[in-house]
Amino acid sequence: MVDLFAGAGGLSCGLEMAGFQPLCASEIEPVYSSTYKKNHGQTPCFTKDIRELDAKEILSAMKMKRGELDLLAGGPPCQGFSINAPLRSKDDHRNHLFQEFIRIAEALQPRIILIENVPGIVSFDKGGTVKAIYKSLEKIGYKAQHRILFAGHYGIPQMRFRTFFIGSRDGVALPSWPEPSHYVQARANFTGGKELCLPLVELMQYRLKSRPKVIDAISDLPAIYNNDSEVAEYASAPKSHYQKQLRNGQKVIYNHRRSNLSPINLQRLKFIPQGGSWRDIPRELLPNGMKRARRSDHTKRYGRLHPDGMCSTILTKCDPHWGSFFHPHEDRVISVREAARIQSFPDRYVFLGNLGQQYEQVGNAVPPLLAKEVGKQIIKALTSKVKTS
Repeated sequence: MVDLFAGAGGLSCGLEMAGFQPLCASEIEPVYSSTYKKNHGQTPCFTKDIRELDAKEILSAMKMKRGELDLLAGGPPCQGFSINAPLRSKDDHRNHLFQEFIRIAEALQPRIILIENVPGIVSFDKGGTVKAIYKSLEKIGYKAQHRILFAGHYGIPQMRFRTFFIGSRDGVALPSWPEPSHYVQARANFTGGKELCLPLVELMQYRLKSRPKVIDAISDLPAIYNNDSEVAEYASAPKSHYQKQLRNGQKVIYNHRRSNLSPINLQRLKFIPQGGSWRDIPRELLPNGMKRARRSDHTKRYGRLHPDGMCSTILTKCDPHWGSFFHPHEDRVISVREAARIQSFPDRYVFLGNLGQQYEQVGNAVPPLLAKEVGKQIIKALTSKVKTS
């Protein structure tokens, strides 16, 4: 596989877990690229603007010919598509970078193409971006499908949705979408595209695993007081299958550091119980904007995680003003490693850069275990040799 717009490598990490070998990657941000190289040491990663990347460079790095690659994967920058973006403009050049992905895809002719993005892409430009992606894929010989997948359905304790597009060319079946393994009723936090989400009926709860929990992700990590560090020892043996899976024999953890809270946020935090939010903070301590909010609004802001609940979407900043990022037991925000655990990164994964850049890399990533489940279905399609209909 090849990973374009690779970021810190969450997609590559998950696809590697599924059985793919990353042969080449591309990422414009130097710090992200450094993290990718740190964790995929044998994989060349071009640190450059994709508009300046020649497909011949990729073929040379892979030592392959056109048409030999199994999978070309990537996530074009999603800020312009995102429902959280302040301006969703068709003129934002980031919204057209998928065309650069298509340019490279046409030159490489992989057997399967995988594009991931935020759910907001479905409604962007009244569905015009989705139509453009389909049209571009068909033009270079690929049949396509897309679906919105929910991380919680695959054992990841996070309320995160991602859109996936899959294209295949002659001789390769379009992969099936991975079946949910965990029973979670998810409330979509976006407009448009809800019909693309896999529905769960109540009867499924008897054959699926129970909802993933925050406590199952982080309870073996050491407490942080004043001495957080880049390298730390585990507080205990694994307490859940999830922890055992992500530790995978690892002896130490990295990036167990957190942002400091302002004095006012420390004051607010004293009033917030597990599972609570801004509604539990005395009015006089609320930010001015929140004093005018209705109690039905901003349900996750200034939230303290409940051990038996799930985390709100991990963002590029674990800022309590934007979600439930307060630790369940300690008066602090979750650390980079805790955020990475909730994103399902294995503990061997190291994030480089300053603290803010580390949070960014975790928040921008595709959850590896979600990518793994998609990747397993792609491998089935690659090995089935059934013609597309």
